[in-house]
Amino acid sequence: MAQPKRRWSKARTHAKRSTWKKEQPKYSTCPHCHEPILPHTVCKNCGYYNGKQIVVNKDTENN
Repeated sequence: MAQPKRRWSKARTHAKRSTWKKEQPKYSTCPHCHEPILPHTVCKNCGYYNGKQIVVNKDTENN
């Protein structure tokens, strides 16, 4: 297997690694309550997903 001829400098290594940044998560809004949520997840505020109530919250259960 081929071996490198010489070491990479620290500046070159750091310049290569500078693009390894994490992205901020993309948020969308819940169509039912308009709260920001992660896409493709059940809304924690109202319990709706894809136009249907999936999780029954204690607040809505008592009313």
